[in-house]
Amino acid sequence: MSKEIINSSKAPAPIGPYNQAVKAGNLLFVSGQIAIDPSNGELVLDSIEAETTMVLKNIEAILSEAGTHFSNVLKSTIFISDMNNFATINEIYGRFFTEPFPARETVEVSKLPKGVNVEISVIALV
Repeated sequence: MSKEIINSSKAPAPIGPYNQAVKAGNLLFVSGQIAIDPSNGELVLDSIEAETTMVLKNIEAILSEAGTHFSNVLKSTIFISDMNNFATINEIYGRFFTEPFPARETVEVSKLPKGVNVEISVIALV
């Protein structure tokens, strides 16, 4: 099985040795996204709501570039720096996904890249 690299100009460029997403067969593996505004490269850290929304918009741009959307997401992983933000993140997340929802785990971690509060990765059908 071959792999295809997916990169969208509407999502932030990777900040390390990885790609935004890799397509293998009919599966798309989207790298963890943080709240970098692709229009200016700046972090969006005004609020946990704004940060989570930016993360999900970045994922949406990558899914779109690959020809898919949130309804085809099979699994997501949410990394957060403070579990006290879970309810807010979950509420914003719910605006982007509809039933049937994907499988998911949410994990509190001690630190995330660039000091952000939330990072999300997904696996989707294409």
